Amino acid sequence: MAVLASTPKSDGFFMPAETDWHAGCWILWPERPDNWRLGAKPAQRVVAQIAQIISQFEPVTVCVNGDQYENARHTLAPNIRVIELSSNEAFIRDTGPSFIINGNKEMRGIDWTFNGYGGLAEGLYFPWDKDNLIAQKICQLLYLDNYQLREFVLEGCSFCVDGNGTMVVTEECLLSEGRNPKISQSAVETTLTEYLGVEKVIWLKRGLYMDEGKGHIDNLFSFIHPGEAMLSWTDDQSNPQYEIVREALDILQHTPDAKNRTIRTHKMPLPDPLIITKEEAEGINYSMHTVPRCAGDRMTASYLNCYLPNGALIYPQFNDKNDKYAHEVFSAIFPHRKIIGIYAREIFLNGGGIHSMVLQQPSLR
Repeated sequence: MAVLASTPKSDGFFMPAETDWHAGCWILWPERPDNWRLGAKPAQRVVAQIAQIISQFEPVTVCVNGDQYENARHTLAPNIRVIELSSNEAFIRDTGPSFIINGNKEMRGIDWTFNGYGGLAEGLYFPWDKDNLIAQKICQLLYLDNYQLREFVLEGCSFCVDGNGTMVVTEECLLSEGRNPKISQSAVETTLTEYLGVEKVIWLKRGLYMDEGKGHIDNLFSFIHPGEAMLSWTDDQSNPQYEIVREALDILQHTPDAKNRTIRTHKMPLPDPLIITKEEAEGINYSMHTVPRCAGDRMTASYLNCYLPNGALIYPQFNDKNDKYAHEVFSAIFPHRKIIGIYAREIFLNGGGIHSMVLQQPSLR
């Protein structure tokens, strides 16, 4: 286990697609009362349900702070591994390592810098010191050689790869003031290609309206397999997402991927706007170190913020008229996966989603 001075691309490593087979997945346990309402108890119940469903298809490890270990162990099913690993927040896809593999079935990790979604300039909470150590700790737990980028900020929800040379990101996120303000777009792209082993980066302009990640791609776009993807969609001209999704589709239709293909794009309807209620807002503790959640605020909700364990797909439901239609779209696109919906408002209330809460570990078999 070593910190490497080379780059993954020069060493023959690349990031596989999320749809490839997994050895298992990692989850962080929510707890902070200034982001999760009622001491995070409602969110913990949803996370326990998500973990239990995933465990039917692949091994699950839940990481918890020390003072929550007994509570998590009691709440989670016996077949789910629980380990103590400290964190500031619970969105492990953004804070955990990016797992990369090579043709010899070897795996390494990438430890990006994490700064609470924008640091002191535009971040969502403070401090984030424990979160910035999570990738390093998981690499050590797995005895993985890894690459550390101490001057480059990147979150796992901010990019999507197809495992075949193409990556999709947004300018809004990766070029934001709080991420890498002193690095040019071309330099950012060079880093992405060198470390994730891709050949082509497709830049969309922005993510969904009011996305707390400031343009995270995973609410907007998702690869199905190379050359084919899903895009969040609305035909409601009064919806602020209307122009955003059309702008994204236009770019995708006019930008070939790494293999010179036009990406075939399926439209996934967005749910109606989700608004934080007075009761929900009052259940969250006030803190000067966290961006407040107020009654009347709009959440960012998307069916694409889902997770694909081996042989299945778990997607969020919102008691919305499009919940059933989303199930039909997923079933048509993934006919060989079991499609499972779970009511997930508690997760989206806190700025994330199912995809944000779960990090897949590639299989090497």
